Amino acid sequence: MSARFDVMMPYYGDVPLMKAAVASVRAQDGDDWRLTVVDDGRETGVPEWFAALGDPRVRYLRNPRNLGVTGNFNRCVELAEAPYTVLMGSDDLMLPGYLRTVRRALARAPRATMVQPGVQVIDGSGRPTGTLVDAAKKRVYAPSPNAALLHGEDLAVSLLRGNWLYFPSLCWRTDDLRRHPFRADLGVIQDLAVVLELLLAGGTLATEPEVCFQYRRHAVSESSAQALSGARFDEARRFFLDAAARLAAHGWPRAARAARHHWSSRLHALTLLPTAAAHARPLRPAAASLLRHAFAPRRVPEGG
Repeated sequence: MSARFDVMMPYYGDVPLMKAAVASVRAQDGDDWRLTVVDDGRETGVPEWFAALGDPRVRYLRNPRNLGVTGNFNRCVELAEAPYTVLMGSDDLMLPGYLRTVRRALARAPRATMVQPGVQVIDGSGRPTGTLVDAAKKRVYAPSPNAALLHGEDLAVSLLRGNWLYFPSLCWRTDDLRRHPFRADLGVIQDLAVVLELLLAGGTLATEPEVCFQYRRHAVSESSAQALSGARFDEARRFFLDAAARLAAHGWPRAARAARHHWSSRLHALTLLPTAAAHARPLRPAAASLLRHAFAPRRVPEGG
């Protein structure tokens, strides 16, 4: 039976977490999936470990040169052959019912562009955890926890007010994702950029409330480091203002306003000021960047 789902795992270096992620995929039911690990690193022993698995459902590839985060995302999409693709983090975990839940969502909404199942957040040690960001996603920004099919400007407004999606847990329609590659000029917010492109092209999002995926939120990560330095928010401000102009031109004025104001992103910058004061060195540039993101005037895009 040919694969219906390609689970593509861009991998960067933590061997034990990657092995746990691989084991969680191998525990999925059905015979309609394949796992491909695309290694962008040079950790010793990794190719040998995959060769020893002897699992025909698992494919391992090592990039001849480092592509970086966004480059490896796009490489994974290029390699995907099945109708649906999951771009799973190499430190995240699928619970045993992940693909069963996604299949149910697609049976209900067979033309959905994306599926967002229920997600549990865990820390670096695998323990369930809760952060202010995740509480806001669940209680403030996310829609009703009931299964739903969302689309159009209403969904764009919801995500721009606060991005409640968990990117590594999403299942994407491969052909649609391939038409909108991840942008090389974005290092942290490229997932939201792709989702917006898909919505502008008429895409839909199916949600399923059953928790079947564990998203690992580390205390120290690439996005955390960029946030403390302010680099994440410099990128975010540029993205949101460009998106506001694009959405206004598309005839989605409410989404344009939500992008222009991006309140949740600005509030997030303010919440990081105490952490920056404790850890960022030098402090002044980091604090200035966070404050600039929170309070700088927003230019009004044409038609916004």
